[in-house]
Amino acid sequence: MPPLLGYNAGQNWFWVTLGFVITAVAIPIIGIYAHAKLQGTLYDFGKKVSPVFSFIYCILIYLIAVAIPSPRTAAATHEIAIHPNFGTSPLLTSSVYFILVLIFALNRSKILNIIGKYLTPFIVIILLLVIGIGLYSTQMITNPTQMDTPIVDGILEGYQTFDAIAAVVVGAVIIISINLKTDATFEAKKDLIKKSGLIAGFGLFIIYAGLIAVGASYGGEIDINSSLNSDMQRANLLTGISIKALGTFGYAVLSVLIALACFTTAVGIVTGTADYFKGLINNSQTVYVVTAIIASVFGVVVGQLDFNTIIVIALPILLFIYPITIVLIILNAIPNKYAPKLVFRVVVLLTFLFSIPDVVGVINPTKNLLYVVSFIPFAKYSLGWVLPSFAGFIIANLLAKKA
Repeated sequence: MPPLLGYNAGQNWFWVTLGFVITAVAIPIIGIYAHAKLQGTLYDFGKKVSPVFSFIYCILIYLIAVAIPSPRTAAATHEIAIHPNFGTSPLLTSSVYFILVLIFALNRSKILNIIGKYLTPFIVIILLLVIGIGLYSTQMITNPTQMDTPIVDGILEGYQTFDAIAAVVVGAVIIISINLKTDATFEAKKDLIKKSGLIAGFGLFIIYAGLIAVGASYGGEIDINSSLNSDMQRANLLTGISIKALGTFGYAVLSVLIALACFTTAVGIVTGTADYFKGLINNSQTVYVVTAIIASVFGVVVGQLDFNTIIVIALPILLFIYPITIVLIILNAIPNKYAPKLVFRVVVLLTFLFSIPDVVGVINPTKNLLYVVSFIPFAKYSLGWVLPSFAGFIIANLLAKKA
């Protein structure tokens, strides 16, 4: 959650914001641009590596999306918005939540109109209101930073937003929805998607940076008990900021905001997953409905876990899939002459291989692993894949030109 990130960053909140924006804003914008360029499905993102790889990657992405970020939106809604006000059980919250998600997913032709005309503007307006009043009403007293490497912490925290994965999943939903509503030319749709992505990305930047700044600014006014688990720290910080900025009514408004923001994300994930499996099996509407129902049921089950538990479970999975997603987004966005099949295969393979120590280091760190990590640049920051992938990109391009 950006406010807690800013709170912990303290005086270094700017550098944390810089790192966070790279993985939570810049990469997703590039992902939407890549979709505008391809105008296909998620399968098209990895097909230059190989059809088998792309198929496995798609299955993994959609399973991860349904298993973690989608249920996590229900957990966040319950812990921050529902339980403090109504005291209901996680089962009741997640059940009602995913029934509504399923209704929206089964009426996908109306999704863009409802979200575009009503939910998104409302969310943005309230967020900007909270940020503006929050920054205006505080004395901007920040705590000393609790981070040794704020930029790196910001980059890795950006993984937890799942925004890059959301970009490739929801981007495919946007393509299908636009194709259902218009018969415009390829270039016209490309321009529309690019402009929409830039506008959305700029708004996301303002909101994320603002929330991090607000969290940092209240460091001297709100005390958060560090012995609490992360989800309770998030809830307490949001409660304190909203009450100080907008009064008791402010927290109620913020609760509605969180619920709506989480809900739109879950709808996009379930719809994108159902679209993919529908396309796999002869464009069967029955498959679409069944997949949406299964995804919603899974959301109810996993959504009962607390927010922090889901984050802990997600970390090793993100350290594996997020780097691969980032390189696929970038390779699909750059000009084709710099990204032939050879480049795709070399870069993705190196990214996969050099992400393994990061994943193993979280699951089962050993002395032998630490010894290996010491030879890989940036590996101690869980970014050991970056330089090998970049070097592979350069070398593969040189080899491709010679061939």
